[in-house]
Amino acid sequence: MNALPLAARFSVSQKFFFDAAHTLRREIETEGSLRVHGHTYYAEVTVSGQPEPHNGMVVDLGLVRLQIDKLRPQLDHHLLDEVPGLGPATLENLCSFIWRSLEPALPGLSQVRVWRDAIGDGCTLTNI
Repeated sequence: MNALPLAARFSVSQKFFFDAAHTLRREIETEGSLRVHGHTYYAEVTVSGQPEPHNGMVVDLGLVRLQIDKLRPQLDHHLLDEVPGLGPATLENLCSFIWRSLEPALPGLSQVRVWRDAIGDGCTLTNI
């Protein structure tokens, strides 16, 4: 069996979704953005590092799911404009909000991605 490269890191991810409404002040597509409208958002959180010798895991995905289960009710079926600490409901702010919410319990958090399949846009926040 070949050894792994010295700089090798593992990344494990967990995906979830939430449905939410929002408004947004923009200079393009202004009229539609100002009206309350909703999306199905998908998010993926990634934890990176070296597997622990005692269990072979970077992080127990059960812990990741537990933290997501605590976060998701703050977003799912809510008006994002009213979520404390989120700010304007942009994809960038959603990535930041999810990061700030999960990072204390997931110190190896390395990436948060949020996207909307229906309209094909997304944002990724990466800890480089």
